[in-house]
Amino acid sequence: MAIKITPTDARYAMLRRSRNLRWDNKAEAAAEIEMCETAEQAADALQRIVSAGLRPTIRSGGHCYEDFVVNNPGGAILDLSLLTSVAQAGDGERYRISPGQQLGEVYLDLYKRHGVTIPAGSCYSVGAGGHITGAGFGVLSRLHGLTVDWLSAVEILTVGSKGHVALRRVDKDHEPDLFRACRGGGGGNFGVVTCFLFDRLPVAPFEVTNAHLSFDWKTMTEDNFTAIVMAFGDYWDKRGRDPETWGLFAGLGLTHASSGRFGLSLQFCNPDGRCDDLKPMQEFLDRFQEFGPLEAASSASGDKRFPSRNPGARERVGQYNIERLLWLDATIGGSGTEQSGRAAYKSSYMKQNFTLAEAKCAYKHLTRTVPGVNLRGSVMAVDSYGGAVNAKGLAEVTSACQRSSIMKLQFQQYWDHPEEDAGRLQWMREFYTDLYSQQVEPRYAGTPYPNEYYEGCYINYPDGDMLSYAFWPQLYWGEQDLYPFLQRVKRGYDSNNIFHHKMSIRA
Repeated sequence: MAIKITPTDARYAMLRRSRNLRWDNKAEAAAEIEMCETAEQAADALQRIVSAGLRPTIRSGGHCYEDFVVNNPGGAILDLSLLTSVAQAGDGERYRISPGQQLGEVYLDLYKRHGVTIPAGSCYSVGAGGHITGAGFGVLSRLHGLTVDWLSAVEILTVGSKGHVALRRVDKDHEPDLFRACRGGGGGNFGVVTCFLFDRLPVAPFEVTNAHLSFDWKTMTEDNFTAIVMAFGDYWDKRGRDPETWGLFAGLGLTHASSGRFGLSLQFCNPDGRCDDLKPMQEFLDRFQEFGPLEAASSASGDKRFPSRNPGARERVGQYNIERLLWLDATIGGSGTEQSGRAAYKSSYMKQNFTLAEAKCAYKHLTRTVPGVNLRGSVMAVDSYGGAVNAKGLAEVTSACQRSSIMKLQFQQYWDHPEEDAGRLQWMREFYTDLYSQQVEPRYAGTPYPNEYYEGCYINYPDGDMLSYAFWPQLYWGEQDLYPFLQRVKRGYDSNNIFHHKMSIRA
């Protein structure tokens, strides 16, 4: 029997909340929370919820950027965070990942049991359920693709037209349309995933090297800034397409000037999972020699995905200090439990390098001030993309359609006090709208609408602002026939629209 938590329970006040406290006073709370430890408990709880006429929303790790789970007035939250079993249950050599497992737990378990991994995200505490259904992207994705590219089967609870809950195991041969929809279509759309199954997974790297560079805003000119940004993008647009570089992942964290510094961090291994040939990494770092003075960033000031863990492993490559780490140390060391706070996010995919105008636009907004608004905690994070992600044929068998991009951007805002909401959000929206009004048709202005430059947005970084555009589904699922396909699957498996939120698939 699932653990039922209602408003009279002392645990309710904490468990009803979102990690993004921005929604605390805006979301209308659910009437109950059902904590499930097994697929059977989840099926029973879901049946009770549906039979009672309540709306279910689904939570695994609770990291949803929007209010999709917690904004459920009078409904029920089906919480799968305790559903973490990895028992084989007669599946032979299949690897099983439960939706409630945190990514850090997944990495540890797969490595210790089998020496394999998944190319998933860099935050230790994110739940597998939402992350994988939204495609699953991370530091190893250039080398091994998206997590859904390896997915072999899914166990999912669906609700039929007469309200009956059914457990299905779907794969490429059994209900293949539903299986494809679960490979990147986004969470909370078609049913409740209770298990992800993988017939094979990539071998975990033996070791990786990390490096960090830090740039001082006080001495940063517009010319230097734009040159750094364009040198970063130029690498992925040209050299980064070569398979020998696919083990290189880098992130450019363009913080607001009020933060004092911005940084560049990378992780590298050769395609064989070792670091015997550091030439690709050195070639990349050499692009930034002229933009000094540079400082090696510590783990405190650098990207937490690329930690400073073992001073004894430091080496010198050219003029740079690097760290050589065992892969598991780097992965778990770089992950952390996120603290609750107020936040907002936007995203985009880029198919080409930045133009000079785009780089100047970023400089303008990252250096401008807004009276009465503290913009510390504002970041435009530019991650490398492509490599194995862009292998031919994957877009046709998954629902992750962005397979031509070289970079993925995440715009982030973090703050503490509700009185800051309006100013923070206004600055972020103005930045985003300005940036994406240059290389798109006027009717799509303000968005990275798919074209020769952009490839839309990432559904795991949902942004409610996009709902103001009638074409918002095309931003997340492309211009072709993928969204109509997902709509057909929705009608076929959730004809009563039991599973919905403000950005779910419209039947």
